[in-house]
Amino acid sequence: MDDYFLKYEDRLPPAPLAYSATRELVWQFLATLALVVGGWYIWWRWTGSLNHDALWFAIPLVLAESFAYFGMILFVFNLWKDEPIQIETPPVTLADTSPDHPEGDRPIAVDVMFATYDEEPELVRLGIIDAKKMTYPHPIDIRIHVLDDGRRDAMRAVTEEEGVNYITRTTNEGFKAGNLRNAMEQTSGDFLVICDADTRPFPTFLEHTLGYFRDPKMAWVQTPQWFYDLPEGERLNAVLERRVGAIGGAFGRGVERIVGPIRIGEDPFVNDPQMFYDIIQRRRNWANASFCCGAGSIHRRDAVMEAALRNFGRKIEQRTFDAEEAITVSSKERDISPELMDAIRSEAVTSEILTPYRFHVSEDIYTSIVLHSDHERGWKSKMHPIVESKMLSPQDLLTWTVQRYKYAGGSLDILFRDNPLFRPGLTLAQRGMYATTFYSYLAPIWNVVFLAAPIIYLLSGISPVAAYSNEFFFRLIPFLVTLELAIMVGTWGVAGYAAKASYLSFFPLGLRAIYTVMKGEKISFPVTPKVRQTGNFLTLVKPQIAFVILTLLSAIWAVFALNSGWTDHSASGVIANILWGLNNCIALGGIIAAALWQPTEANEGSKK
Repeated sequence: MDDYFLKYEDRLPPAPLAYSATRELVWQFLATLALVVGGWYIWWRWTGSLNHDALWFAIPLVLAESFAYFGMILFVFNLWKDEPIQIETPPVTLADTSPDHPEGDRPIAVDVMFATYDEEPELVRLGIIDAKKMTYPHPIDIRIHVLDDGRRDAMRAVTEEEGVNYITRTTNEGFKAGNLRNAMEQTSGDFLVICDADTRPFPTFLEHTLGYFRDPKMAWVQTPQWFYDLPEGERLNAVLERRVGAIGGAFGRGVERIVGPIRIGEDPFVNDPQMFYDIIQRRRNWANASFCCGAGSIHRRDAVMEAALRNFGRKIEQRTFDAEEAITVSSKERDISPELMDAIRSEAVTSEILTPYRFHVSEDIYTSIVLHSDHERGWKSKMHPIVESKMLSPQDLLTWTVQRYKYAGGSLDILFRDNPLFRPGLTLAQRGMYATTFYSYLAPIWNVVFLAAPIIYLLSGISPVAAYSNEFFFRLIPFLVTLELAIMVGTWGVAGYAAKASYLSFFPLGLRAIYTVMKGEKISFPVTPKVRQTGNFLTLVKPQIAFVILTLLSAIWAVFALNSGWTDHSASGVIANILWGLNNCIALGGIIAAALWQPTEANEGSKK
């Protein structure tokens, strides 16, 4: 097993971002200002700036800007409000979490489940060892299970050596969701902790999360996922000194005195999920719309099973109705005999599968939607702000690609096949939050336009706007400035540029996922590797490389053409589009560098 990560065992996770009422007010003011200025800009773009001599170019760009502005509205809605951090007191007995339970005076029982398929058994052992170290201030019944879909003797041997339960099955139906369903049939804990093969819970996991379940409506709690093996990178001055010599080192130190510390190779794949968990997910708590992300979550068993049974009942009713309608149409009979109806219902029951966790590539968010939409029970969710476990991050671009394609394809499949925006039971705020998630995966469509637009202008001199005039910049610049200020304050404490760059450079994977889902094909992918894949992955970033080359060549051509007077380029247009194109190149450069990244000797761990 490649145990490079063992050298990072002493790393500690970042503390959650502190709540600030003052910062919230400043953020909300700046966000509102950015929306107003942005709306003013978009209105002017449609009504007073289009180049009517090149509508083939002008319309796609203004549509892309409009779609992006709508995404900005959703993002502001997502980030609108934070809540102070408050950790609830751990419950003593089951009655504290389930007041009506007939066995309320007994200790709480928790099933800790490690779902695995082909990962190294020794890697899973580390998680088991850490799970056995979990503490709790009151008597508690913790049961650890390994859910092995790989049916491996080596994995069974590890569970026997560690004294934990081994669960397997004869098929892999439903993948991880099916694995969890099979385990639920063989366990009985009041709460379920979901772990991936590489999840390593901290001792405080249960002590810090079970308190939320004092609210009998609380269905699940998600904790932040933290990748403790992210590369630390190397300071710019050290890199330059190693490659160029003392002069390079001096230059690097000079640059860092101006712009601050710069690390080369730090988290090359933008894996750090703090923006997602500490900003996006945490700010959904006020709307009861934080969704489950799988590993690192804890669920109330009754909530999962009740929601599954209600969903099962609805499907039986729909199957029965469809069959009844088909028979009445074909037979032209208005009534069906009771015996035939009983047979139809029996067939529907045997044909439908009861799935506590939906058989889907994104079973976690799908299950969240099912629970949130259970209007009768009014289930709640919570994004816990403190990191309670650690995991391994993708260490190569191939693994990163598999993971991101899974996220995009699974979310888009839900959007197109079972759109939660029209699902009964969800509140308006919850619909808005889910809309933000799914809409973000459509962004590659207009991001391609943003990447291509400066290239088209620089090569042809054809402008999508009537003119790159003072009026244009007078409206654009205030919008960009207020937007950046708002996002900076709203995400204060978390670096945002890398995430934005990754969002733009994601477009080939996103377009592929959109195309696959729209064709009606099933999203398929290999299990995300848990070990480093070696090699050069430039083939995975050919589209990004093409855009960078085209942008640089078009910039050179535009400067030459402007000086020669051969085309209709304007000086303001060339400068604006070169700056736009260079920003695109810098954003795309990150993922291209990630394709070439290899751990240095300093980052390598020992091998077993």
